[in-house]
Amino acid sequence: MAVMLYIQFPLSLRSVEDLLQKRGIGICHETMRLWWDRFGLICAFEIRKRRVDGMRSSRWRWHLDEVFVKINGERRYLGELSIAH
Repeated sequence: MAVMLYIQFPLSLRSVEDLLQKRGIGICHETMRLWWDRFGLICAFEIRKRRVDGMRSSRWRWHLDEVFVKINGERRYLGELSIAH
């Protein structure tokens, strides 16, 4: 659980240590670092694999549709933007 929290969220090892201590799990941040060295890449690979498999099974795709941005307080359509060199 400690390694998964460290991978999935932008937390430091000490922050993960504090979160786990609040849940009654006493663990040192140095122990979590050693676990990360040993199991981190395996856990990260499994997370990526689940995300990719989930996207494939639901036929989920990215698309861009009517994007507006505000530039200097003026609302502009994304297709109208031009970059001056």
